[in-house]
Amino acid sequence: MNLSDRLIAELKREAESTRRVLERVPSDKLSWKPHIKSMSLGQLALHTAGVPGGLAEFLDERSCEVPIVPLPEATSLNEILLAFDKYMLLAENKLLAWGETGLMETWKLTREGIAILEVPRIEMVRTLMFNHLYHHRGQLIVYLRLLEIPVPAIYGPSADES
Repeated sequence: MNLSDRLIAELKREAESTRRVLERVPSDKLSWKPHIKSMSLGQLALHTAGVPGGLAEFLDERSCEVPIVPLPEATSLNEILLAFDKYMLLAENKLLAWGETGLMETWKLTREGIAILEVPRIEMVRTLMFNHLYHHRGQLIVYLRLLEIPVPAIYGPSADES
């Protein structure tokens, strides 16, 4: 199994648990925030749904400017789940298209045209596409817990599911 196949397998495995978390997001609480500085539940859920594919698009170019990331608030659970399905497929297709060679290409992040980071694309795939997804999924779990919504199992049983 080559590197891109391994990444796709991980993406698909993690997508199952991420979908279970997203499916628990209550449509009537999308504007809820645990703190004034936090994203709303609807912003966080929609952002989480779009992370893999959105970042795959971002990483597709070999050089990119530091982006300003819009954080729209979802209006429904259906919007979140449709975005998740769309962006997971996009991420998988980009991983396939890059293959081993594309994953090893140098990728550059710039600010006002000046390089601030140059690394093999695979490092940003791991950091931005994968770890970033896991980070936001974890935040969503905390939001669910604070809203007293049963948390699904991720890497073993949760306190709500045995």
